[in-house]
Amino acid sequence: MARFSERVRSGTWKGHTDKRIRNVINVGIGGSDLGPVMAYEALKHYSDRSLTFRFVSNVDGTDIAEAVVGLDPAETLFIISSKTFTTIETMTNAETAREWLLASLGGDQRAVARHFVAVSTNAEKVSEFGIDTANMFEFWDWVGGRYSMDSSIGLSTMLAIGPNNFRAMLDGFHEMDEHFRTAPFERNLPVLMGLLAIWNNDFLGAHTVAVLPYEQYLKRFPAYLQQLIMESNGKRVTLDGLPVGVDTSLVYWGEPGTNGQHSFYQLIHQGTRLIACDFIAINQPLNPIGRHHDMLLANAFAQAEALAFGKTAEEVRAEGTPDWLVPHRVFEGNRPSNIILADQLTPETLGKLISLYEHSVFTQGVIWNLDSFDQWGVELGKVLAQRIIPELESKTEPALSHDSSTNNLIRRYRKSKGS
Repeated sequence: MARFSERVRSGTWKGHTDKRIRNVINVGIGGSDLGPVMAYEALKHYSDRSLTFRFVSNVDGTDIAEAVVGLDPAETLFIISSKTFTTIETMTNAETAREWLLASLGGDQRAVARHFVAVSTNAEKVSEFGIDTANMFEFWDWVGGRYSMDSSIGLSTMLAIGPNNFRAMLDGFHEMDEHFRTAPFERNLPVLMGLLAIWNNDFLGAHTVAVLPYEQYLKRFPAYLQQLIMESNGKRVTLDGLPVGVDTSLVYWGEPGTNGQHSFYQLIHQGTRLIACDFIAINQPLNPIGRHHDMLLANAFAQAEALAFGKTAEEVRAEGTPDWLVPHRVFEGNRPSNIILADQLTPETLGKLISLYEHSVFTQGVIWNLDSFDQWGVELGKVLAQRIIPELESKTEPALSHDSSTNNLIRRYRKSKGS
């Protein structure tokens, strides 16, 4: 990975027409997309700004169409990230990307090997696609996508920030790994976070967590955690196949502060649902501009204080508020939150932060007696989609045997496309 990254970053790696690569598009889905795009955004401060990075995941044609707008195919490199190289969304986008490239480069199939590399475990499929297997970056097939961004799935990250910064990120992972492995439970951050999550979920009834990074570079971190946590522990049976008996996995969501304060914080402060919060803040900004950072962190600290202690009716009245308005301005408080405070957002810090949540997820899975590393829940929809695709594409009226709602949706869609 390091050797290849240095060749691309230095301009030594040339495209089919001998132009240097200036655009990199990562094509994946799930962990093959969420991790790389999150890491790219989080570490953009350290990225090579002479390179353009874009990410494609959705099988919606708009995603790939918008990703290639304004790019010169002769200067574009695609990273196809798929463990099996059969993931339907990824391979559909990969085929479209190849067609786009070849249409511009005269249809010469040899161009594929200079503009496509693979992150995969399936050498046969990679070769069939036209990618030189010398440019196939492997990883163990037992690594789940949501745990893979520090493997070769992070190739786009390394291209952006360079091998040294990537290694620093791995050092951060390793440091938290060792902390989790060796620290006593009462001082073990992932264990404490995992226990708090179970306490909030199963004992206090707080079934969702708002992840609120007061750091713009971490804007995609909540989306990354959605998969990491909910795909890992969204299970209803134990390792023995028996009902768990309690609610598992909190629902994770969020937005950067202070944006969220002007939208959904109303529900967190005064709504009827108890919502736990993870605030993430950084002491030293990467872009120190005027008063911005003082105002940002003041808001983070203030929100946590407000959630904890609220505001009583007596305090509201003491401000001269009319009696009829007092109930509307009362904040109950006693709402749970964590504040994770780091000195600076470096590659090492990002590695620690991700590893912290990974081991917290594992801790929860152990207590609930779940397998945090399977994801059978994603399979059924995939199987049904494979059955429906030919019914949508059939030139003749297909015999449909779904439920009445699905049958009518298929007929309505076929009618709209003139089938």
